[in-house]
Amino acid sequence: MSNLKNQRTDSPLLFQVEGSVAKLTLNKPDVSNAFDAELIRLITTAVTTAEQDKNVRVIVLQANGKHFSAGADLQWMKSMANENYDYNFADAKQLAHLMQTLNNCSKVTIARVQGAAYGGAIGLIACCDIVAATADARFCLSEVKLGLSPAVISPFVIEAIGVRQARRYFLTAERFEAKKALELNLVHSVFVTETEVDEQIQTWCQQVSQNAPSALLATKHLIKRVSIETDTESISDYTCNLIATLRVAEEGQEGMSAFFERRSPNWNG
Repeated sequence: MSNLKNQRTDSPLLFQVEGSVAKLTLNKPDVSNAFDAELIRLITTAVTTAEQDKNVRVIVLQANGKHFSAGADLQWMKSMANENYDYNFADAKQLAHLMQTLNNCSKVTIARVQGAAYGGAIGLIACCDIVAATADARFCLSEVKLGLSPAVISPFVIEAIGVRQARRYFLTAERFEAKKALELNLVHSVFVTETEVDEQIQTWCQQVSQNAPSALLATKHLIKRVSIETDTESISDYTCNLIATLRVAEEGQEGMSAFFERRSPNWNG
């Protein structure tokens, strides 16, 4: 995706920036948006491109067609089975790079899920900050049925749903509905229609876009650091330093001034 502006409409991934929102659309509905090496590369490049765009505040990951993604493309998987260990290891590193790129993205990421979300698609969902799904969405960590394991996506899925639930759904490979995904904390909101999903995502995008860019980045780092830090004194120093730094920074000063002066802060134009 060296030239995103001139991409074909039949590209496996569509990229569009609308104001402060970058939309990444999986565009292989004929194969239920199953991904292969090319799509993995395209998503990674698109996330990186959106992250480097100073005007983008939110990245929305969505899909055309009935399904979000059926996971790995069967023909791609068949071809990989004929390759040696070294080739498969290098290929898995590309998927890991995608997951890390999305999970560590400095912009707020939102996933829009409909229909099937199987295998690696659940990894993409788990890497996003916020997730909305339709009530008919269904999920499955199906790898063990194929003699495989949800290995590469496991750190991100386990972080989302917890070890106890992973021990069930990784090992049974059972399918579960959107309501259960909500209970598992894999998704945040479930709606009856796709229109309702789109309306909620639009609301989230508007809300995020009203927030201070540097504060959003700092808060994403905060969530990650606090979730993994075990040293109480260290985390106390980190959090105190963060709030003190933000208070005296230009953005923090502007935000507080705008609040007391009852006006819109300058990052809203």
